Amino acid sequence: MFPLHDDIPSERFPFVNYALIALCVVAWLLELGQGEQLERFLRAWAVVPSEFLSALGPRGGARSDELFTPITAMFLHGGWMHLIGNMWFLFVFGDNVEGRMGHFNYLLFYLVSGLAATVAQVAISPGSSIPLVGASGAIAGVLGAYMVMFPYSRVLTLVTVGFFWVFPRIAAPWFLGLWFITQALAGLLALGVSQATGGVAWWAHIGGFVVGFVVGWLFRGGRRSSRAWDYNFDRFDRW
Repeated sequence: MFPLHDDIPSERFPFVNYALIALCVVAWLLELGQGEQLERFLRAWAVVPSEFLSALGPRGGARSDELFTPITAMFLHGGWMHLIGNMWFLFVFGDNVEGRMGHFNYLLFYLVSGLAATVAQVAISPGSSIPLVGASGAIAGVLGAYMVMFPYSRVLTLVTVGFFWVFPRIAAPWFLGLWFITQALAGLLALGVSQATGGVAWWAHIGGFVVGFVVGWLFRGGRRSSRAWDYNFDRFDRW
């Protein structure tokens, strides 16, 4: 399933969401320019769980460059499809969450979701020496918030059935709930499985989504939902 668009207009111009997308694209272009130095570049700016925990330990001492990697890693990606998939999900769902939260709150929420995603993945694989890159953890937080803030939204979805394409409109809680279930199942199946050559950081998705769901519920403020929302307003783990 691939989301094409939702049916909820944004309450305000989502310039923070667009800025986040632009930063990820610029970071990707910087990666492309690294050539043979790409792996060194990623190790400098991505989160390497074993090195990050070692730097925070009593013997290693926290180094400033390591402390910032959970932020910088959110803007790096492991390939064109990784980047495009992440940015499209952020484009489809992020504008409404920003509209509901407000610009500054949305930026803070996005970063916190990404940090929570990093914590979840590092906790699952503390000894890993594979760089963690990607915005998926932060975007998973956006999806979790969207699910609870816009429960009556419908998502026009591309679904492939064999050689056929169908375009159903799926209720957002069903679409995003199914997405989360697949991430959780994949994360559970991946426990104890060595990923020496990299792969998908499933637990970053899980951690980000859970935090986003909780924060979204708090922003919703327990108010009763209305169906009409007043339309006036490789070698690295990827997540």
